[in-house]
Amino acid sequence: MIERIGQELICQKVNEALEQFLQYDFELLQINANERTLTHRVALYLQYLFPNFHVDCEYNRDDHEPKDMQLPGGQPDQYDTHAQTVYPDIIVHHRRTTENILVMEFKKTSSKITDEKDFIKLNAYKQQLGYQHALFVEFEVGQQSKGISRFEWV
Repeated sequence: MIERIGQELICQKVNEALEQFLQYDFELLQINANERTLTHRVALYLQYLFPNFHVDCEYNRDDHEPKDMQLPGGQPDQYDTHAQTVYPDIIVHHRRTTENILVMEFKKTSSKITDEKDFIKLNAYKQQLGYQHALFVEFEVGQQSKGISRFEWV
């Protein structure tokens, strides 16, 4: 049976994890650290808040197969002949089940890539892979960083 968790509780836990990140790891934003470094730190705080779930970064498995989705405008690589293998920044789930609670995509303000594909992916995670909740977070980076510049549920 898939456990349903309400948006309010998810939002509360995500907010708490992001507050912890900003409290303890803010310097990573100021030095414009790699996005994977930032998401790893957020995932550590989320794992503490979701003790009965797995919190993974760039996890690409659906049971034992790669997570594939049909995404408009994308070109699959040589191994993805039918769809694109996806690597969500952070997910909260039960591994090897269809219990997909939360998917998160992150971007830094220094990125030169638009966020359009992030929102397409977040919608596809919900529609094609059954994620209950999807969130886009943008970090403001650089010496003048104030933390989070965007926070949008999909």
